[in-house]
Amino acid sequence: MIRFDSILSPGRALVGAPGVSKKRVLEQIARVIAQDAPDLDAQTIFESLIAREKLGSTGFGNGIAIPHCRITGCSQPLSAVLRLETPVDFDALDGQPVDLLFVLLVPQAATDEHLELLRQIAGMLDDAQTTARLRAATSSEALYQEVLRAQQNLQP
Repeated sequence: MIRFDSILSPGRALVGAPGVSKKRVLEQIARVIAQDAPDLDAQTIFESLIAREKLGSTGFGNGIAIPHCRITGCSQPLSAVLRLETPVDFDALDGQPVDLLFVLLVPQAATDEHLELLRQIAGMLDDAQTTARLRAATSSEALYQEVLRAQQNLQP
């Protein structure tokens, strides 16, 4: 199991991020990740996330999205988690606007890691108690700690 604390940093957990539109949220995600991972360019991240969304929405349902993509120049998996101030339309299958996003970037060749991390993230976010605790986090640090706690609860 890949540990979330190895792919998520406190600087990439945000509570109260502005929610204007899907595009603006993805731009913000790209900037946040690029600030914390200087080897990656915000524009490249944004374009990669947009290209993935064009293949089909990453709206998971129940107000959750898992934007993810493979990205050139990424040497190890990276993630970010955001709780939006205002939910946005993310073209989710259930039609609900999204307020909770768990973002995943992986290297081009990391197929197995990509699938394993998506499985872990989806499993974590499928638990109503976990998502309620993530939504109740009052600070970015609290959100980060809730993600780490949620993964511990998933471990066998």
